[in-house]
Amino acid sequence: MTKAIVIGDGPAGLSAALFLAKNGVETTVFGQDNTAMHYAELHNYLGIPVIGGTEFQEIARRQVRDKGATLLSGEATAVHKDGETFRVTAADGNTHEADYVVIAEGKSARLAKALGLAMNEDGVTVDRNYRAGIDGLYVVGRATRTGRSQAIISAGQGGTAAIDILSRLKGADVRDFDEPANE
Repeated sequence: MTKAIVIGDGPAGLSAALFLAKNGVETTVFGQDNTAMHYAELHNYLGIPVIGGTEFQEIARRQVRDKGATLLSGEATAVHKDGETFRVTAADGNTHEADYVVIAEGKSARLAKALGLAMNEDGVTVDRNYRAGIDGLYVVGRATRTGRSQAIISAGQGGTAAIDILSRLKGADVRDFDEPANE
């Protein structure tokens, strides 16, 4: 089974995790639930008239867990690629392996910088699918748009990266579109 690790549990990371987990990718999320979302109130998230950031996070985390992702409470301290496999080291010293990594660590971009990823005036340099210059590695969220972050944009970036991973796995474009059950 394909494995993915998502580093960060704000809108970008949780969105990526949701799309991956609901489509059968074994997904692990590293997060400390200390996202800036806890200081937000959303009035411009399409489909939601208004919601507090903490409530948004609680709903999003539950939704991701319900789709089968594992949420680990802790920090990822390092990312290394060994051949085709990524190794992510946690603060507790444990190492986790994955085929794909999505970094959604916020504007500090600490792990992205440690990997030597290219930077530009907006943050980490990525392509339109949020690939970051190492095959199988994606960077999404505030690290790619440090001056223009917004929850719905970050969530879209996470979804875009996940759809790219799913398309690569299938060898064809993937469309994640759910339809209601016929009654």
